[in-house]
Amino acid sequence: MIHLGPYTFDDVVYDARGDVLYMSIGKPRPAADSPPSPEGHIIRFDENDELIGVTIVNAKWLLERDGELLVTFPERSAVADTRELEAALAA
Repeated sequence: MIHLGPYTFDDVVYDARGDVLYMSIGKPRPAADSPPSPEGHIIRFDENDELIGVTIVNAKWLLERDGELLVTFPERSAVADTRELEAALAA
């Protein structure tokens, strides 16, 4: 189990050969969206824009180099009133 910010990743797998750390909240599942973080990590979201996992490439190397692993999670915001969006798109 790994805690990262307000998130708890309870399914953690490390691929030592590729130096890739896979962290999931719950069992791994397909992501609907996977934007990169500013650090280059892969942030995985489900179809409801809920965070479901993070993939960190060069995890051990980064930890040894920097003494820490940083992940910046993007703030995801939706248009509150879709009628406003529909009106703008109709123009």
